[in-house]
Amino acid sequence: MTNVPQVPQIPAREVPPGAYLLDVREPEEWAAGHAPGAVHIPLGELGARYTELDTGRPLFVVCRSGHRSGYAAQALAGAGWDASNVSDGMFGWQAAGLPMTCESGQPYVA
Repeated sequence: MTNVPQVPQIPAREVPPGAYLLDVREPEEWAAGHAPGAVHIPLGELGARYTELDTGRPLFVVCRSGHRSGYAAQALAGAGWDASNVSDGMFGWQAAGLPMTCESGQPYVA
């Protein structure tokens, strides 16, 4: 049996300001609204693009609800990153009133 790392589950309201945030949602979800300064790599591209991520900083991984980001955080932690899952995803981000930006200028709808 493989030793699968357990990653911290952090609600959005507890993500430190200025945290290194990886958003693994699909492009249309990202375009609808995302955290300012977040890195965007869709989950399906993470295996090919993980080298774009800084290994020297704690990484908080987010998706819409915390499910996809949980898989990504677990994989990254297994590969050596200090990764945490944003357990309530962008639903929690929005509910906590955290900053968001949107390419269309429309209000974010999770």
